[in-house]
Order: sequence, then structure tokens, then C-alpha cells
Amino acid sequence: MAISTGDRMPDATLSRFGAEGPEQVPLVPRLDGRKVVVFGLPGAFSRGCSKTHLPSFMRTADAFREKGVEEIICVSVNDPFVMAAWDETTGAGKAGVTLLADPASELTKALGMNMDVPPIGFYDRSQRYAMLVEDGVVKVLQTEETAGACELTTGEALLEAI
Repeated sequence: MAISTGDRMPDATLSRFGAEGPEQVPLVPRLDGRKVVVFGLPGAFSRGCSKTHLPSFMRTADAFREKGVEEIICVSVNDPFVMAAWDETTGAGKAGVTLLADPASELTKALGMNMDVPPIGFYDRSQRYAMLVEDGVVKVLQTEETAGACELTTGEALLEAI
């Protein structure tokens, strides 16, 4: 069952590539007492994710900060090495978006947002979603209704919803 507005975010451990190599990133402590945007997408370096979804949050990072959002987190079912390379390539971190890996699809499955697209090699990947989380509770949740679309889950669409 997919997460809904009003639900508490599940406890999951994500990862990132830090100064000493891969690091574990427990999600719940990052959300406690904070206003955070979390968005998920099918895969780093994929066409829609690189050209539309991630850039929309890079463009709107300042507008989210003006609304009190303390962090914007992008989650993808990739490893921390891929996410670090994607960050370097796109400049997401410099633009105010934190890229975190969900290599075992732990968070994605816990949210009920996992999907498979065998023809392109996607297994347990994430559906597109964007949410506003306050103190660990989902306040606004947007998901795409059409496979392959990236309209309801862009930074601009989430800004309008909050």
C-alpha cells in the first residue's frame, strides 16, 4: 500500500558518497523537526529524470527555501557512486538539492512506490513522486498518474500545491 498524506515517513537507510567513501544516511533523523521536500524518480542519468524532474527542483530550490523548506532530497534506486557522479554532472548539490541513493529500494518499497519496467532493465525502481514532509509526516503528496509523465511531480507543481 502506498504512503498517503498524513502518514509518517518510514524508517529507512539511504546512502551517499562522502569524503571517506559510501556513507549510511538514516532518513528519519533527517526529517525530525524539519520541513523537507522528498522526491523520487526512476533513475539517475535517465532522460526524463535528468532533463525534467531533477532540474525542476534545482530551479525552484530558492522558492522552497522562501516557504521554509530546509532541505530538498532526491531519492533514486541507484548506488551512491552513481548518485555522486550525477550530482557532479548536474550540479544538483550546488543548486540546493541533496541526492541520496536507495540502492536496495528499501525506502521506495516502504513507501509503496516501487515499479518494474523489464524492457528497459528497471526492477524495483521508483515511481515519480514529490512530497512535503514536516517533522516526519507527509503533508503534501503528488504522484504521476501516467507512466513516463513528469508533470504533477515537478518542483513547480509541488510549489503550487503547498
